[in-house]
Amino acid sequence: MLTDLDNLTIFTELLLMDAESSRELQILQGLIFLVIYLASLAGNLVTFTIIVIDPHLHFPMYFFMGNLSLRDFGYTSVTVPKSITNCLMGHKVISLRECAAQTFLFIFFASGEFFFLVIMSYVHYVAICHPLHCASTVNTRFCTQVSCGTWATGLVYSAVHTGTMFSHPFTESNVIHQFFCDIPQIMSIASKAVQFSEFVALAVSACIVLLGFVILFASYVHIFSTVLHMHSVDAQYKALSTCSPQIATLTLFIITGLFASLYPVSNSPSIQTLLTAMFYSMVSPLVNPVIFSLRNREIKSAVHRMLKKACQFH
Repeated sequence: MLTDLDNLTIFTELLLMDAESSRELQILQGLIFLVIYLASLAGNLVTFTIIVIDPHLHFPMYFFMGNLSLRDFGYTSVTVPKSITNCLMGHKVISLRECAAQTFLFIFFASGEFFFLVIMSYVHYVAICHPLHCASTVNTRFCTQVSCGTWATGLVYSAVHTGTMFSHPFTESNVIHQFFCDIPQIMSIASKAVQFSEFVALAVSACIVLLGFVILFASYVHIFSTVLHMHSVDAQYKALSTCSPQIATLTLFIITGLFASLYPVSNSPSIQTLLTAMFYSMVSPLVNPVIFSLRNREIKSAVHRMLKKACQFH
């Protein structure tokens, strides 16, 4: 749908044009997305549920893990269900309001995940480098305040970027060569004024992200330095096994973030573009619960306890 005002075409809907043109391939893509989404949904909800109901996991680190699982659930739920529906029904149109909402929530969950990973690195730093002060520093009040602050910061951050990107109408094109409202694709069809404003907002955001990376780097440098000076091999193994799931998650998040920000914007749909977007929009929420389950002994023990109770109940 479009509006013509004084020979100026203003688009009120956008077209999501991905690589699959034949109806059979679209249905296959929708089914693949459905399998990935259900696996991600199950993994994150199970992780979150276990952390909530198991009293053995009511500690600060697992509190933040639960928040991270909730974030991953939201992150993948923002784009994938709509994409599944579009593929299975052969529908490619998305309204500007839906696109703005999708963009807002996508930025909200993605930025919040980064902030939580920064906080978790600090919690690890306190637990390993200053274990005697851990209980007094990382207490319930700290967890509540930091968690609320992170969710609130994500709201402001996403509101600024979404407001900037949709502050002016789209008049040159309404075609997005992706299966969801991909931010680089939106910027490629936005007006020059929007592109300039978003460039300024991104410059400010880069400073915030850089500060987060400094905290991350400093935390893990101190952690590994402390671990190397430990005399007990068991203590070293326990410290590293505690950190390894978060390090793996952080590495995956950084890689997917680099894919999202550095991959060139395509002017035409292609399989490569589709796979790249699938990687940074679906892989992290799918893999994170697996990383936590396989590398964290406490969560594996909690799963065993839950399964044992379920078997006894039946």
